[in-house]
Parts: sequence; C-alpha cells; structure tokens
Amino acid sequence: MFKKIFLPFLALSLVSFACATNQPNNGYAQPVYVFPGVGLGSIIAVVVSWSRNKSILWAIIHGIFGWLYVIYAILVKAK
Repeated sequence: MFKKIFLPFLALSLVSFACATNQPNNGYAQPVYVFPGVGLGSIIAVVVSWSRNKSILWAIIHGIFGWLYVIYAILVKAK
C-alpha cells in the first residue's frame, strides 16, 4: 500500500517544487517555445497501450497523455 502511494506523491512533490522555484524575471517574461512533434513519452505510451489493449483508440488517447500513462502502466501491471 505504501509503495503505491509513495511514488505518485514523490513525482507530484518534485513537479510542484520545480514549478515553485522560479527565478526572478527582472520585470519581463521570457517566451516559452513549444516544438511540434511526438515525444518519447508519447511513443512509449502508444506502444505499451497497444501491447496491453490492442485498440487504436486507446493507443491514441494514451499517446496524448504520454508519460502519465507510462507511469500508470508501471504502477498498475497487466494481469
């Protein structure tokens, strides 16, 4: 029980800590660039989803969530 709660709590804590520790911006905002394309997390999520479910719809949905689904698939192993 403790292991299932600890890992998501640790991940959420690290993300919130990274978001909270912003450096001062000296009065101006720097632009954020988002590059179009498919990331590694999306590819892994689609492959894992396809191997578990054999469904294109679920593979697309899980590909959108990317690393979130990969972490979920690790925590909740297939039977």
